[in-house]
Amino acid sequence: METPKGAWTVAAMLFLYMLVNFADKAVVGLAAVPIMKEMGLSPKDYGALASSFFLLFSVSAIAVGFVANRKPTRWIILVLALAWALVQFPMIGTVGFTTLLVCRILLGMGEGPAASVALHAIYKWFPDEKRTIPTAILSQGAAVGVIVALPLLNLIIVDFSWHWAFGALGIVGLCWAAVWYFVGAEGPIEDKPPIQDHAVEALSDRVPYARILFAPTFIGSVLACFGAYWALSLGLTWFTPFVVKALGYSQASAGWISTLPWVMGAVTVMLAGWISQRLVARGVPTRISRAVLGSVPMIAGGLLVLLVPMVSGSALKIALLVIGGGLTGPIYVVCAPMLAEFTPIAQRGAVIAIFGAIYTLAGVAAPYLNGSLIEGAATVLEGYQRGYMVSGSIQIAGGIAGLLLMWPAADRVRIMRHRIARVPPVAARLGRA
Repeated sequence: METPKGAWTVAAMLFLYMLVNFADKAVVGLAAVPIMKEMGLSPKDYGALASSFFLLFSVSAIAVGFVANRKPTRWIILVLALAWALVQFPMIGTVGFTTLLVCRILLGMGEGPAASVALHAIYKWFPDEKRTIPTAILSQGAAVGVIVALPLLNLIIVDFSWHWAFGALGIVGLCWAAVWYFVGAEGPIEDKPPIQDHAVEALSDRVPYARILFAPTFIGSVLACFGAYWALSLGLTWFTPFVVKALGYSQASAGWISTLPWVMGAVTVMLAGWISQRLVARGVPTRISRAVLGSVPMIAGGLLVLLVPMVSGSALKIALLVIGGGLTGPIYVVCAPMLAEFTPIAQRGAVIAIFGAIYTLAGVAAPYLNGSLIEGAATVLEGYQRGYMVSGSIQIAGGIAGLLLMWPAADRVRIMRHRIARVPPVAARLGRA
């Protein structure tokens, strides 16, 4: 099937959309040390602030996901982008801890649906066999957002203040929304059903959500991405403080050091996306070309993270975290296309949203637990290393769960049989006729 004209323009805009999205997420971690100093926050206090971003993240993701099933994604994306931008501006002036906390909660509520709605939107522009690379491009928006934004935002923090870093993101968000208003559009593709009998499909275009949400592939995808997101949320919120407070680097140096995990992630995401799409095009089962390709690097990366407390030298510790965390990237590329393999088009927006809402709960727990471990440790370095031992273990467990549970073709067959079984015999005979 041919890719519709304009698909890559929308893909480019959604790439930038995810760039802004992750820059918004990352700024509080980059500014963590000056924020903690200005407000007198303990590690546990800062951990609570970092976790607050995710308090309504999942709730809004599910709610907006169901809206995306029925409403044009073009307008949903515009409203979300405007919300992100406007909530940044209160931080420009003098701000207390409560105001900062509330703004981060509101930002999380606005950004919760971002990835799932963007995926649902992009899948209206690309057929199934061509979705892996666009999915990787959206994931790259996250990585590039951090790679490009962190040095620039850090320059603003060092030369001006952390307040203006938030303000700069608000301005960028408004500019993106203005461009999207004119170029954003709804894709024309509706997925072909996984059976040849289109008349039967028309009579039975939905299945009970329990059939999808309790499919082994859905459960495996959630567990795998939960492990990956645990590592990602620590990278967003605690990596820069680790570099400054535990390893002794300056805030100026921490800006470019903090981009390294995202550079590694960008490489693994694009490489995995390219390999996966090539394998799918050659007829390799998606059990291999998606599930195994995403899970195995996660396990390997988690093993590297477990080595962090066992090595000496700041550079080696950073290298292990950079490589180990970067190897979680492929799992984000493969899971959504696997879910789209067996989810009816009319339910896909909600299913991808529920998927994202569950695995991003890792963001609620990880930053706060890490702050508690740091505060309760004998030394700052020991506290961080305990946190990375926990993170590496969760990453390995997630990778193993994905490897064992993700069998998309089998789930597709099960759901197809259920959909056929729901059609009355007379209607089925008419469909075959």
